[in-house]
Amino acid sequence: MKHFRINPTLRHFSDIFLKNGFSCYLVGGALRNHFAGLKPTDYDFATDASPEEVIRIFRHVIPTGIKHGTVTVVFKDHQFEVTTFRIEADYSNSRHPDYINFSPSIYEDLKRRDFTINSIAMNLQTGELLDPHNGIQDLKHHRIKAIGNPVERFTEDGLRLMRACRFTAQLNFTIEINTLNALKDCRNNLKKVSAERIRDEIIKILESQKPSLAFRIMEESGILELIMPELTKCRGILQKGYHDFDVLDHLYYSCDGGPAEDTLLRFACLLHDTGKPLSLSTDSDGFPTFYNHEIYSAKISIEILQRLRFSGKDTKRVAHLISNHMFNYTDNWSDSAVRRFISKVGVDSIDDLFRLRIADQFGMTNTTKNSEHLYRFADRISALLEKESTFSVKDLAISGTDLQIEAGFEKGPVIGIILKELLETVLDDPSLNNKKSLLEIAVKINKTYLNN
Repeated sequence: MKHFRINPTLRHFSDIFLKNGFSCYLVGGALRNHFAGLKPTDYDFATDASPEEVIRIFRHVIPTGIKHGTVTVVFKDHQFEVTTFRIEADYSNSRHPDYINFSPSIYEDLKRRDFTINSIAMNLQTGELLDPHNGIQDLKHHRIKAIGNPVERFTEDGLRLMRACRFTAQLNFTIEINTLNALKDCRNNLKKVSAERIRDEIIKILESQKPSLAFRIMEESGILELIMPELTKCRGILQKGYHDFDVLDHLYYSCDGGPAEDTLLRFACLLHDTGKPLSLSTDSDGFPTFYNHEIYSAKISIEILQRLRFSGKDTKRVAHLISNHMFNYTDNWSDSAVRRFISKVGVDSIDDLFRLRIADQFGMTNTTKNSEHLYRFADRISALLEKESTFSVKDLAISGTDLQIEAGFEKGPVIGIILKELLETVLDDPSLNNKKSLLEIAVKINKTYLNN
């Protein structure tokens, strides 16, 4: 195990508790990540000081979860979560304890935690490690194991089911057999957990290096069927051509191949072919076909993201990428065809769409593919974007107001129709994007519209 170098800020923070007659231990994720070979991020502390005493000691304290014994201390540009040692009673709602008793013992506090790898504490004054449940041993063996009876742990808090799956992806660990069996037996406890809490765990999974590890455990345990049954319907749906896997494995690997720094894009990678079971047909040779599967997939993605309480903006972004991911560029595309592609998907979505396609290609074989044709397409788009700027109605040199004032058009839906026609004209010939030419063309279009 690597030696934990105690940051001076952490030691200073602990010193303040000691000077005020209290103990303070570093606990949780920072120690777990350190001993797992990952960079510690957030630092959490446990203390025998009550929340009110912590508020008295420090100048800037946020009562983030004070009824559960937790406050957030703002200290030297850091935010440290501090929780009073506690013993929790029954969890009648499988989410929060019915009541909490504070305890003077760090050992009692560590006993109430979910997994052994999260039940390690460090005395920042002495560097002494407290590991009453052999969490360090489980870290050595890359093992996720519940403390005590795993059924009891998952019954106490249903969200722990998602956390177990998440840790497999974050740490590249396996789940100990008894804990895994309890995961299957207790999966229905997730029905008592809010969609927002589940969403937050999914986001953390998508941020990990290999999200597929978590989704496979979720599938094996029946959790995926509860949360995203649309994905489980993709199991066993075979594909042809360059695909080595069925649709579900392809989606798992595509998700792995997406950018970890963009969780929404990675979610699009995971969901981009969920419409294939609905669009499945066979051609004359008996091979599977999936015409318009991107449209079905976009609709399914909307249902999933809305169910998980993602914002409307985020939902729209994911669905837009999925609905446009099936472009089939060839080098004989004309410039006007490239302009129409840009206009259809939007300038701001192009980079994301290409990253989705690269992840899609990765998911075909679980290896990086030669994307030379995509790079050529990207070069053509870049060249057009450098010299042209008209790819939407708002980019036209004329507006609806211009049509009313200068050409005498009546306000109404016809103006929108004409503006779209003008955009099509400019996409064919960008030199026509000037007010004089567009007014003349608009008058001709209007006459044709009226005659029809």
